[in-house]
Amino acid sequence: MEITVTGRHVAVSERFRRHIEEKLGKVAQLDPRVSRCDVVITHEANPRQAKEAERIEITCHAKRSVIRAEASADEEYAALDVAMTRLGERLRRMHDKRRIHRGRRQPMSVHDATAALTPPEDDTVAEAAPLPAHIAKVGGDEDCPIQLREKVHTSTPMGVDQALYEMELVGHDFYLYQDIETGRPSVVYRRRGWSYGVIQLDVSEAPVALADAPA
Repeated sequence: MEITVTGRHVAVSERFRRHIEEKLGKVAQLDPRVSRCDVVITHEANPRQAKEAERIEITCHAKRSVIRAEASADEEYAALDVAMTRLGERLRRMHDKRRIHRGRRQPMSVHDATAALTPPEDDTVAEAAPLPAHIAKVGGDEDCPIQLREKVHTSTPMGVDQALYEMELVGHDFYLYQDIETGRPSVVYRRRGWSYGVIQLDVSEAPVALADAPA
């Protein structure tokens, strides 16, 4: 299994690289189909985020699947331990799903499994404050709270149930995919309690004109 370790705003010591390789050695036992693991270590220089100064992102590439886990802590070894725990849970979940598919029973979809569940009465979700209509600067100095991260991932057309499963594997609250029935770009996302949502994009042929930025 190939392992790559990348540091962002931090130099990764050889000792910590060896520690990562020892930890990731367990991945092959949980899922022999994983061929590559990418580890990204990011250091946050902002002193106001000292408790989450070290972030570890682990991405495992298996056949037709990507399993991802990340964690932040005030120390890189602690962040790695939490990320490995989350990664192990998702690898076991994938293994259990494969074992069900090999049996005679048809596995229950996420939609059917959560249909009878209702969110707790006291379940509340804090609404995030809306961003300003125009952002003059993204990133920049350490006092700016806005950051823009871009990622590209490869995928194949799938249904809603598979998209929900992939979302759980990467540990996100949303997942972008192409719907296998409609061909539309779509996003599944987690709502409050045990409910989920899906948004499909109906692409218009006419381009939308951008509003002029305020002076």
